[in-house]
Amino acid sequence: MALAYWHWLVFGMLLVVFEIFIPSFTALWFGLGALIDGFMLYLSPGVPLFWQLLVWLIASSVFTWAWFRFFRRLAPDRTKAGLSREAIIGETAQVIRAPQEDSRGMLRFATPKLGSEEWEFLCEQPVVMGDRVIVKDVSGNTLIVTRR
Repeated sequence: MALAYWHWLVFGMLLVVFEIFIPSFTALWFGLGALIDGFMLYLSPGVPLFWQLLVWLIASSVFTWAWFRFFRRLAPDRTKAGLSREAIIGETAQVIRAPQEDSRGMLRFATPKLGSEEWEFLCEQPVVMGDRVIVKDVSGNTLIVTRR
């Protein structure tokens, strides 16, 4: 069975459109590979099916590899979802309750961080109410801070 160039073009466009419904950048690269195949077949009709499939697989694989190897790194990740540690380390807050021997202290950020403006904390140095502290680490739902 011989495929015409327009079969590959339609197949490629369907895969590219299908990418709208599965935003994983997987179908897009296979769609672009099919478009390359369609243009190749348009320029050189009569290429056997084996070579059409081979060109499609190689082109799709190269596009996918290039995406993960080079271009994905260039796309900035603007979300902080699931990255609580990275989103809060280095932030400055004010002590609103100093830690006692039997309880952790409480601090308040000027603006809410990760859904809350008040957090429990531990600090190796002695702190009093009103001190400014900087978040150095996160341990569960408790912040590890140092005095500023």
